[in-house]
Amino acid sequence: QVQLVESGGALVQAGGSLRLACSASGRASNGYGMGWFRQAPGKDREFVAAISWSGASTHYATSVKGRFTISIDNAKNTLFLQMNSLKPEDTAVYYCATETLGSIYEYLYWGQGTQVTVSS
Repeated sequence: QVQLVESGGALVQAGGSLRLACSASGRASNGYGMGWFRQAPGKDREFVAAISWSGASTHYATSVKGRFTISIDNAKNTLFLQMNSLKPEDTAVYYCATETLGSIYEYLYWGQGTQVTVSS
């Protein structure tokens, strides 16, 4: 059983930065790698970014490309999301996920989420 715990969410002003972390225990190694998703109030959960286990391959949603950076520290079983130039529309609960189910948009294991609020 894999458990994921996110941290780093906070209230930040527009233009600011945050770094989210996702600590994994009982790490899964199947599939492509790990990913970040977010869900804003009243909206569906959406893909943010994904990274391969080696860290050599990454994918980003168009809305965050150039502002967010996903990275992975396999020695520490930790996934990161560096978020720069934050906008109010980035406000959401951010979730990490692991063990893909056929694509980088579908995962078996999910964390509980961490709240990111960007004020204007």
